[in-house]
Amino acid sequence: MTLKTPNVLATLLLLTVVMVSCKQQKKENTETEEVVSVEVEQPKITLEKLEGSLAYADAVLQLDAPSNTTIAERGEVSFSFTVNDYELGAQTEGPNAERLANSGKGQHIHFILNNQPYSAHYEPAFAKEIPNGVHHLVAFLSRSYHESVKNENSVVVKKLEIGPNATDSLGLDMEAPTLIYSRPKGTYKGKDTENLMLDFFVLNTTLSEDGNKVKATINGETFTIAEWAPHVIQGLPKGEVTITLELMDAEGNAIPGPFNKVTRTVTLTD
Repeated sequence: MTLKTPNVLATLLLLTVVMVSCKQQKKENTETEEVVSVEVEQPKITLEKLEGSLAYADAVLQLDAPSNTTIAERGEVSFSFTVNDYELGAQTEGPNAERLANSGKGQHIHFILNNQPYSAHYEPAFAKEIPNGVHHLVAFLSRSYHESVKNENSVVVKKLEIGPNATDSLGLDMEAPTLIYSRPKGTYKGKDTENLMLDFFVLNTTLSEDGNKVKATINGETFTIAEWAPHVIQGLPKGEVTITLELMDAEGNAIPGPFNKVTRTVTLTD
């Protein structure tokens, strides 16, 4: 039988103490990590009325050509507008030009066919390829940061009949309450992702607390808009954002119409 010397016993005892201490320290570190590992709450999406824009109450947009909106041949159509008391290409003054996504090309016309995404035009004359059929044209003046000018003379609404035997596949009623989507649109980067403007046009109706309203659903969160005014969306996550606008009556029922419910997606990146 071999006897362990005192030095060997002391060494074994020390090793045992060290191993126990390490296990205890590892356990304590794990418990600490569990305590501090908490889920970060995502920012809340908010919607507030945009303030501070010049009204441009006297601005006028008038369609000069085509003078006849029934056009026998399909293809490229030349459009010409007269603009009064408003300067296309100018930068809109005020704080919102810094706060919101702003076009370096200045003020422009939003040209919307059948409530599809608008094309921006910085000159009063341009040509567009228009397919066969009956179409609903809405064109209005826009500030450089894409807020629509909202007065009875700043908008043009026309029915276009293009091509032989043009048929109306949408069931257009030019006199019915109609919702036209404008913004947000496209891709937003960096600082522009902090404040997204929600803007639309309403035709043949007014919005009020006890009347018609617009329901906005943004990434699943619902807001009710009872005033025809632009709004600012904040608290959006990066990535794809889905926005649905619906025109509703005083009882909360959807108002019939081919354009009165529209869904768009935009992208937010760093």
